[in-house]
Amino acid sequence: MNIDTIAALAMYAFVTSITPGPNNLMLMSSGANFGFVRSIPHMMGIGTGFVFMILLVGIGLMQAFDMAPISYEILKVASIIYLLWLSWKIANAGAPSDESSGANPLTFLQAALFQWVNPKAWSMALAAITLYANDRNWGGIVLVAVVFGAINLPCVSSWTVLGQQMRKLLTSQARLTAFNWTMAALLVASLYPVILSDLG
Repeated sequence: MNIDTIAALAMYAFVTSITPGPNNLMLMSSGANFGFVRSIPHMMGIGTGFVFMILLVGIGLMQAFDMAPISYEILKVASIIYLLWLSWKIANAGAPSDESSGANPLTFLQAALFQWVNPKAWSMALAAITLYANDRNWGGIVLVAVVFGAINLPCVSSWTVLGQQMRKLLTSQARLTAFNWTMAALLVASLYPVILSDLG
């Protein structure tokens, strides 16, 4: 992979990682509700889980979908259902100090596993391998994973910082509730491309 291709890959990784999607919206909500420090396992789980996803997609998961297309459709349906459930949880999250709500940020493992039901993560990983490691050699696959690992984590973390800064505005339960419902609605809206692709 030459320097121009690596630069193009880095730009693709940046644009897809920094733009809104389920991970970033959830981290923004986590930053607002729990703060940056408590959201660190969530951020690390996203970065690690996504790099692992790229590696598995590169070594053969794409071929598995080609051989059994119904498995990809089942995954999409499961992803939509899970994201709708997460949206409901976000909308009904209690105040950060409300211990009775039982609300907690995602753990490292939960965030890593979430990548497997995150439609945007799937599209990013599939496109990255198709565009930048289409010969499926180990060197190219690992390079794609490393570039994404280096760029993705700072990008998604910036959304946590944004959410934490918004805590200054969310000083009442009414504002926090409005924020959480807005984040939940945006998370549901992020499913639109997935649903539209099935209708098209």
